[in-house]
Amino acid sequence: MKDSYKSKDCRLPSLPLALTPIVLTLLVLGIQLFYFGDFTPHIPLAIGLAITALVGIRLGLRWRQIEEGIFHVIHVSLPSVSVLICVGMIIGVWIASGTVPTLIYYGLTLLTPQLFLAAAMLLCSVVSLALGTSWGTVGTVGLALMGIGAGFDIPMYWTAGAVVSGAFFGDKISPLSDTTNLAPAVTGTDLFSHIKNMMPTTIPAMLIAFVIYLFAGFSLIGSDDASFDRINAITASLQENFTISAWLLLPALLVIVLAVKRMPPIPSLFAGVLAGAVAAMLVQGVGLHDLFTYGNSGYSISTGVGEIDSLLNRGGIQSMMWTISLVLIALGFGGALEKTRCLEAIIKVIIRKVRSFAGVQTAAAATSVATNLVAGDPYLSIALPGRMYAPVYRGMGYSPLNLSRAIEEGGTLISPLVPWNAGGAFVISALGLGIAEGNIENLLYIPLAFACWIAPILGIAYAYFGLFSPRASESERREWQEKGELVSDVGERSRDDVLEPSAAAVASAKGR
Repeated sequence: MKDSYKSKDCRLPSLPLALTPIVLTLLVLGIQLFYFGDFTPHIPLAIGLAITALVGIRLGLRWRQIEEGIFHVIHVSLPSVSVLICVGMIIGVWIASGTVPTLIYYGLTLLTPQLFLAAAMLLCSVVSLALGTSWGTVGTVGLALMGIGAGFDIPMYWTAGAVVSGAFFGDKISPLSDTTNLAPAVTGTDLFSHIKNMMPTTIPAMLIAFVIYLFAGFSLIGSDDASFDRINAITASLQENFTISAWLLLPALLVIVLAVKRMPPIPSLFAGVLAGAVAAMLVQGVGLHDLFTYGNSGYSISTGVGEIDSLLNRGGIQSMMWTISLVLIALGFGGALEKTRCLEAIIKVIIRKVRSFAGVQTAAAATSVATNLVAGDPYLSIALPGRMYAPVYRGMGYSPLNLSRAIEEGGTLISPLVPWNAGGAFVISALGLGIAEGNIENLLYIPLAFACWIAPILGIAYAYFGLFSPRASESERREWQEKGELVSDVGERSRDDVLEPSAAAVASAKGR
């Protein structure tokens, strides 16, 4: 096989030419997202891929070489795609088994007025961690919590901030989440190592947010009893339609235990599917054919309670196809940018300006945030910086786990805080914040989503103080050589030599 990383296949583009496909792609994305109001970036990204290919041809590449770069990056993402397929199955089966309904039931029964904000954050965290979807949690449990918060006379923006903090925290560290799988896929790291490396920022950020919500709860809530009619309606509907039992939490516990033991994610998740299927048949009396349907097409139920129906009608492999197609196109776009050396030209400029690990860590997080601000898409904000900066981290001798954490937090956590981003627009619409109707004060949910913006700040601070910033291990270095990964030469050598593949990497790639 021809070397996919041979850097002299085409000449290095100038910075304006390198920026051309990115700027034009963002322009087309902007038309789709803001002019048409359609948050489906697939076609704009495909157009961007075509524009990048034209730039590559102008630089001297043949289509086959560009195609080779595209499919190399897509090949890297295939484990993530496989995980997403398992995620679709596990959501549908866990709802049918009663695992998800049990999580929701126990969460709702723990709510009290003064503890509401803190408990809301924790409840959304647990549900999002189990489901692997922040959007699903915001649009279902989050919506119910908004109604409960109104009954407690809590300002909407406080409740929305707690919901967003919890939902996107769970999404950020859930092995079932698409973005949590995408970040390690584009940086060449391991899923569970990526999750573990996010704990030093995630745990303190959540603890700080929890304390703030706890203090705010006792400050905002009076001593008068609030109405629990909505909570009672939801819990009664869950009990009516499912057997609720703590034993039904075992499938989720099994996946967590396997994750802690560092078992491969795909077998671990499929074990969760099987455990959920057994629970569904034994406890809920679900038939085998129905389980097949739930695993493929998602669970379906009509309880007459809107919050329950919108929460539980989801899952299945087919529900993941939108995300899978977006991931493949976005990574293909990144592969084309890499093959045409457009990313290389941009990174050279950055490296000349940024000379320390802390600076690179800040630049990676800022690039992810900037992509969120400009492109309005959380997936692209992870995929693009992930491909851009990975060689720089390798060249500096730092583990790409630092990069995967930076882009996960700049991508996943910042997305709901940008009102015109797909994530922010969804939050505003799903939670009924009424920004378009003039309720601008509800945008205060942005600073009140404490966990979302505290975590990235902690990550940058750690880089400057040299804390929780792992160096590359020997096994990681060997893996780079075996896979022929691109390594930026940013040591004592000239800054003009950056992004040349190491000799070992080239030899390894040619030998494949």
